Amino acid sequence: MKMKIAKQLLILFPLLLGMPAVLLSSCQTQTTQTNTNSTEINDQTPGTLKLRANGEDFVRKGFVTKDGWKVTFDRVYVNLAEVTAYQTDPPYKAETGGKPEATEKVIFAQTKTVDLAEGDETAETILLSEISAPPGHYNALSWKMPKATDGPAKGYSVLMSGTGTKDGQSILFTIKIDQELEFTCGDFVGDERKGILQGGETAELEATFHFDHIFGDNSTAPDEEINTGALGFSPFAAIATAGKVEVDMATLKDKLSPNDYQKFMGILPSLGHVGEGHCHSLK
Repeated sequence: MKMKIAKQLLILFPLLLGMPAVLLSSCQTQTTQTNTNSTEINDQTPGTLKLRANGEDFVRKGFVTKDGWKVTFDRVYVNLAEVTAYQTDPPYKAETGGKPEATEKVIFAQTKTVDLAEGDETAETILLSEISAPPGHYNALSWKMPKATDGPAKGYSVLMSGTGTKDGQSILFTIKIDQELEFTCGDFVGDERKGILQGGETAELEATFHFDHIFGDNSTAPDEEINTGALGFSPFAAIATAGKVEVDMATLKDKLSPNDYQKFMGILPSLGHVGEGHCHSLK
């Protein structure tokens, strides 16, 4: 009995002095996360909201596709319109679809075609626009991708060109996409939070594009979703003539197998992201 009481005192004694280190550490972590996630805005002075577009290193540096082709891009044009940033309550969830329940929204009215392949691997993401905006947490972003009416991508929502190489073979490619797309996304997911605009300060939002969804990624396992869902580059290489493939959607429908064409069309609505955050897409 004395031994049992002694054991109970040994357990209770540190509690009387303070929380055990492991529990204290857990509380500190939770507190840190709460502070990190805090969006308290004290100053209601308008700030500056910057909108950026990012094709990631896959576009700027090139990569090896799921089927072993080294792909590098010369140009990746995307045409963006009606980009809108929202403060939503409740937070918008892309997996449920629908429209954001906005308590505040601002529209980047300018339609713009940008080259996501511009610059090298050290280049900053592309600044599309910046506007004065009320402070707050902009936790949703939407944009449309209509066909460009002028410029180098005229007639297309996406136009990409570059080179694919494998086993000493080189294929020059130009892929023109006239499918009009629309994306509605929730909060940015990445190493740093975005969209929290304090009064009188500057915050950024990012429209991110994952072109590895089309081609896959050889650096990940073959059974990863990024590869099982991707088309790869071989179907494009197979329809090349004299080391060159230049195709629009009609040509792809005619020359790809029906399964490959449907797979390609199914991938397009997954191109738009906010960092690693997913988006709801309207075809």
